[in-house]
Amino acid sequence: MPAPSRLTRTLLLCAAAGTLIAGAGCQTLDDAGQVIGRADLVNDLAARLDHSGELTYAADYQLAGAATATIARTPQPPRSAYIYPGGRVIVTDEGTTECRGAGTGSTCTVTPPPSPGARPPATVFADAAQQGLVTPTVVIGLLTAAALDADAIIKQHDTTIAGRHATCVQVQQVKNAAASSFDACITTDGVLGSFAGVVGGKHVDIAMSRYRESVDAAAFEPPGDARIVDRRAGAAR
Repeated sequence: MPAPSRLTRTLLLCAAAGTLIAGAGCQTLDDAGQVIGRADLVNDLAARLDHSGELTYAADYQLAGAATATIARTPQPPRSAYIYPGGRVIVTDEGTTECRGAGTGSTCTVTPPPSPGARPPATVFADAAQQGLVTPTVVIGLLTAAALDADAIIKQHDTTIAGRHATCVQVQQVKNAAASSFDACITTDGVLGSFAGVVGGKHVDIAMSRYRESVDAAAFEPPGDARIVDRRAGAAR
């Protein structure tokens, strides 16, 4: 079977993006080669970042204000953890765990896992966003919005982040997106390298400082001294 054309790939992404971007209309991208080329760039970066869920890795990030955060993932079993100042979110096929607070005062709430193939709702990461951590899912949505907006201004450059090559885009004037302007860098293997922009009214500025191809199993566990509230059906109260 022949590989899909650039236009076909873009239109498929356009159809899929309806779940990510409310109210964003799809463009007929064969009207201008320049639009196709620009869309290809951000589409490829979004697809690359989406595939990071197939990797085993832990990435440490420097946040604005000298704070730090970590994103960890494994494909088998499928698990992801987002650890940030004052909290963490853990997503496994057994449940989604949201932890708030530090030390003996922390509380972790466990809810049912996302449906197979689905992502957790954005509300799960609301606290992480307020603490300055943007997740790959959010960046995928922003890149998709830029690909669909023919008036968006997109510039590309390459760099090295934490010793890993990355492709970067500077995006401006995007409509119907959580951020109208942002800079994002994605490594060759699909990991979020850096992001800077205002998302939902919050200034976000993160940069990867360390990358590891192994993950400590403790990353996917609540803190040992946390109070656990299990809201899954059938859970003991």
